[in-house]
Amino acid sequence: MDLTTFFTIFVTVFLAELGDKTQLATVLFACDCDRNPWYIFAAAGLALVVSTAIAVLLGTFASRYMQMVPLKLIAGLGFMAIGGWTVLEHFKG
Repeated sequence: MDLTTFFTIFVTVFLAELGDKTQLATVLFACDCDRNPWYIFAAAGLALVVSTAIAVLLGTFASRYMQMVPLKLIAGLGFMAIGGWTVLEHFKG
């Protein structure tokens, strides 16, 4: 793997994670004055590592055994559906 691929993956995941529910939950945990911020950082970081490991394993499995299925298309359509639903919910009020 070259550095460009690594950087592309890093930036994509980093931007996708900004402001999501997981990050907001971590902020709420950090707002609790009774909790050590290093434990919050370690727990949230480990949770992200484990969930990413699961995603990589599933992606590896999918690429080996589901080669004929257009996974990128399905994922793209899923993201578009979620985005459309979010926009509709915004205008519903």
